[in-house]
Amino acid sequence: MKSLDDLAKIREKAQQKMRLLDVDESSTRIVVCMGTCGLAAGARETLQAIMEELPRRNREDVIVTQTACVGKCAYEPIIDVIVSGQAPVRYGHVNPERARQIIDRHVINGHVIAEWVVPGS
Repeated sequence: MKSLDDLAKIREKAQQKMRLLDVDESSTRIVVCMGTCGLAAGARETLQAIMEELPRRNREDVIVTQTACVGKCAYEPIIDVIVSGQAPVRYGHVNPERARQIIDRHVINGHVIAEWVVPGS
């Protein structure tokens, strides 16, 4: 940082990141479990696929967040799809290909993929 302009640019970038964290309850959210068990099972790659697929589908209205372990380690990587006005859906064993299909079939077209839902969730 060499000037006040540099400081202003840093502040603006930080404010933009904070706006991304504001959760609008009327929006769709995807929560990726990123505990150590999820990371070991491939959650980072799953998150990357989601972050690539949403803009490709022009879905900038979907909020993607992360959480820690949810206690269902045998089903990692796990993601939750939360659509306003509907019950949250927890998907298990979500690899990058499944993540893309969940975005297509559930997030975009509204069809829950029952065979991938974590039992008892």
